[in-house]
Amino acid sequence: MFANGLPYLAIPGPSVMPDRVLRAMQRPAPNIYTGALHEMTHSLIPDLRAVAGTSGHAAIYIANGHGTWEAALANVVAEGDRVLVLATGVFCKGWGEMAKGLGVAVDLLDFGDSAAVDPARIEDALRADGAGRIRAVLMVLVDTSTGVLNDVGAVRAAMDAAGHDALLMVDAIASLGCDRYEMDASGADVTIAASQKGLMTPPGLGFVWFNDRADAQRGSLARVSRYWDWRPRVDPDEYWKYFDGTAPTHHLFALREALDMIDEEGLPAIWARHDGLARAIWAACDVWGEGGPLRLNVPDPAARSRAITSIGLEPGQGDALRGWVERTAGVTLGIGLGRDPASAFVRIGHMGHVNAHMVLGVLASIEAGLAALDIPHGPGGTAAASAVLADLARPV
Repeated sequence: MFANGLPYLAIPGPSVMPDRVLRAMQRPAPNIYTGALHEMTHSLIPDLRAVAGTSGHAAIYIANGHGTWEAALANVVAEGDRVLVLATGVFCKGWGEMAKGLGVAVDLLDFGDSAAVDPARIEDALRADGAGRIRAVLMVLVDTSTGVLNDVGAVRAAMDAAGHDALLMVDAIASLGCDRYEMDASGADVTIAASQKGLMTPPGLGFVWFNDRADAQRGSLARVSRYWDWRPRVDPDEYWKYFDGTAPTHHLFALREALDMIDEEGLPAIWARHDGLARAIWAACDVWGEGGPLRLNVPDPAARSRAITSIGLEPGQGDALRGWVERTAGVTLGIGLGRDPASAFVRIGHMGHVNAHMVLGVLASIEAGLAALDIPHGPGGTAAASAVLADLARPV
């Protein structure tokens, strides 16, 4: 009834693409052999390092996030090796399945769907590996299915306390450029991400950042898949080696514009913006939950992502709410991915190119849907969210 007009995609990626990014792609195909495209591509590398908070190496792949899972693994582990997977939702488990497909043995520590990893359990698991068979620890910064935010520095501290020399590998796909993350400061050896979330670029580009320690482990392998090998992609002597073939030209134009936007706003301001908008969403959910079944999936605010919020209801209510909000208000929410039952959950993506009126519009639409569907809830959730933003932006 009220959905005609500009639709709004509030799923946890692909995220909203800025007009500037879309316009940057509207151009003829460039010369891939010499000239401006080469210079522009060279300029991406230092900015990608800055976004990830590393002085290490950056490799670009024509791939989605699953591709970067395999790319990272292919450079540091071989068939018969072992990795430790720290699961806080479905995505790190998926990374572990990717490892199994490469013939790698997987030890899984599952921390459930609503809490961050426990460093003490990680330390115990690594101390038990007296033979040092575990070559890498795999974790997500944020699991997109649950909205759980993990403390990478705490995991590194647990690894150091155990005296274990495994690599620490971090999937930052869901929240790079949204949740605060600095690869070098956190002690990560490898970080992966993709273009379609906090980097505000269409799906199709994947990134792997790695330090010299990880590259030394790459050097110990008997062989590495030619396509996934990160060494030719770093400071290549010929342009085509950046991508092992034809460049993804228009994705690169989009990424260049997105990185310019990130630089103009500045990462500290971007992190603060995402933090404030997330707190507004949490405030609305807290109020709605006072009078009904709605609840934030992650009880501990310190373990909540600033890029995605998972909300639980009664079975069937999540699907009903998503359907009403999309059909009636023109807002698309995320499904209950990997949850049981999935019909009880919705997810709000608030990553990348988002601001106050976008988030408040989503919350007001949800509040209208709760009322229209007679789902019990406390009144005034949108007002509570507005009050949070007003307090954070009150003139001095």
